[in-house]
Amino acid sequence: MNKKIRELFEADQKERKYHPQYGTEEYKALRERDRRRRERAQTLINADELSSPEDYYHAAMIFQHGEDLHEIWLAYTLANKSAELGYRPARWLTAAAYDRWLMYQGKPQKYGTQIVPDGKRQRLWDVDPETTDEERAQWDVPPLEQQHARAEELTKAEPMPPMDEAPSWLKKAIKRWKSE
Repeated sequence: MNKKIRELFEADQKERKYHPQYGTEEYKALRERDRRRRERAQTLINADELSSPEDYYHAAMIFQHGEDLHEIWLAYTLANKSAELGYRPARWLTAAAYDRWLMYQGKPQKYGTQIVPDGKRQRLWDVDPETTDEERAQWDVPPLEQQHARAEELTKAEPMPPMDEAPSWLKKAIKRWKSE
């Protein structure tokens, strides 16, 4: 296992234990630290320093917190490689990265891993109705009913973030949801 990528991963996860509220200065500082971690992880990838399934998983999780489609697709490919190499936790991350990649494009997610604020509550991002709970289980994703319940729990537990700085893909979805 690569010690450098593991340390970046551990720093990433430590910061998520007490995640600052969206839009605050603390949140913006976290996103900057995330960006720097992705740069360092990319350097390790470019130097071909990842070899174990855990290395690919750790790098995938770092890129899962990316800002753009390229970074999220990289999270997906790294997680998928880790899963192919037999690292079980990478299965869920593969599904989550793929869902996030679709979500960032304004498309329905496949597995139902992404929960977003809509200004009033936390909700499951639109899900492709063709995907079954059996398919979800193959990637260690809970059934859709559990994901909806999780969104309701988050609504009760977390304050609604300010939506004025929400990304454009989310603002478009909120507008669409209001008209439904």
